[in-house]
Amino acid sequence: MKQHSFGHLPHTVTNIGFGAWQIGGAWGDVSEADGRDALNAALDAGMTFIDTADVYGDGRSEKIIADVLARRGGERPMVATKAGRRLNPHVADGYTKANLEGFIDRSLKNLRVDSLDLVQLHCPPTEVLYRQEVFEGLNELQKAGKIMGYGVSVEKVEEALKAIEYPGVVSIQIIYNIFRQRPDHLFFQEARRKNIAVIARVPLASGLLSGKITRETKFASDDHRNFNRHGEAFDVGETFAGVPFEVGLQAVEEVRKLVPSGTTMAAFALRWILVSDAVTVVIPGARNAEQARANAAAASLAPLSHEVMEATREIYDRLVAPYVHQRW
Repeated sequence: MKQHSFGHLPHTVTNIGFGAWQIGGAWGDVSEADGRDALNAALDAGMTFIDTADVYGDGRSEKIIADVLARRGGERPMVATKAGRRLNPHVADGYTKANLEGFIDRSLKNLRVDSLDLVQLHCPPTEVLYRQEVFEGLNELQKAGKIMGYGVSVEKVEEALKAIEYPGVVSIQIIYNIFRQRPDHLFFQEARRKNIAVIARVPLASGLLSGKITRETKFASDDHRNFNRHGEAFDVGETFAGVPFEVGLQAVEEVRKLVPSGTTMAAFALRWILVSDAVTVVIPGARNAEQARANAAAASLAPLSHEVMEATREIYDRLVAPYVHQRW
C-alpha cells in the first residue's frame, strides 16, 4: 500500500484503510470477535487509517477500535470518527457547538483518547454547510484541543464543493466507485488544488461490486441492504450506491468482463478507485479477517489500463449514470 499525506494534517496514511461500519452494525450479524479479527488483520496488513462513527452500533464500533488498539500497543493508526447523526430529529438546527461538543466528548470516551485525530460532520443536512457558525464552533473545539482536525462526510458533490470553501475543513468523505463516478470531475479538481484529503467510501457499492451478490441473495432484517433499499432509514445513495438493485446486477455482469483472470472483482473495484490521485484513502469495510486481508491486497494489483478505465466509463454512462449522476 502507498502512503499519502492527509491534507493539511500531520498524518500519513495508507491508500487503503479500514471502514468500521460493518463492525458496528446495520450489516447483519457481525460478532464482536469477528470485528476484532477483521480490524487486527487490517492493521497486521499495514493499514494506518480507520474510519468509524459514533452511531455505528451506538458506539460499539468506536469501543472495539479502542480495545484493539490498546491491546496492540505501539504506534497508533489515524482514527477518524463522525458526529451529528445522533441528533433526533436530524435537522440543521441541531448542529450547535454544544451538541457537537457533547458528541465529541462521547467519542473521546469511547475511543479512550484525549483528542480526536479527525471528526467529520456525518452527512449533515445541506443547510448546515451554509451556517458559518457551525464551522466557527469546530474551530473553537480544535483550539481547545478536543479535535486535531475536522472534515465533512457528504452525500452530494455540491455539498463537497460548498464544504471546502471553509478554510478549516481538511477532508471530505464521499461515495466514489465504478457506479458513482461524478466526483472525478470538478470536485476532485478542486480537492487537489486546495490540498483537501479525500476519503472514498462505499467503494464496493454495498457489496454489489464484489460480484458475489445475486438476485437470490438474502439480507438479514437488520442489514441496510434490506431495510434501506429505497431510502427508508437514510439516504438511499448509501445502499448499493443508489443504483436500483436489478440495474446494479446488470452492470456488474458488464464489469465482470473487464476483471483480469485470477483477480477478484472486489480487488479490481478497489484498484479502480486508486487510479485517481485525488483519492487519499479508500475505506472498504470487512466482516472478517479474510475480507480485511483481501482489501489490503488490492493495492498490489497492477494499474488499470486506459482502455479498461474507458470501458468502465462506458458502462457507467450507459447503464448507471441515468439513475445517479445528477442526483448525487
